[in-house]
Amino acid sequence: MVIEFSSTKLQKIFEDERKLLKEMGKKRAKKIKIRMTEFRAADSLHDFWPPKSGPSRCHELTEGEETGKKLSVDLDHPYRLIFEVDQEPIPIREEGGLDWKVVKQIKIIGIEDTHE
Repeated sequence: MVIEFSSTKLQKIFEDERKLLKEMGKKRAKKIKIRMTEFRAADSLHDFWPPKSGPSRCHELTEGEETGKKLSVDLDHPYRLIFEVDQEPIPIREEGGLDWKVVKQIKIIGIEDTHE
């Protein structure tokens, strides 16, 4: 998949191992590197579609958002890597919901505790 970032600052942190370790700590930095490797290796977001998502537990964030706009994957509890579909229009299935098979470009938004 193609991966973009919501800001140059975030991209620099994610692409520089020392900055990533300093900003996120060893445990979270390791999980971020794993998730980014998984994203880069994927043909589409369908590779993360539940129940295939495995330990990343990829799912759509629905509260107050458009269908399929934002998603997240697990890092170290309770933190998740937040990203969004970076395609226009957002691919929606006929019966509703995000068409994960068609999503081939994402934008990394940041790291959040989605349970706060």
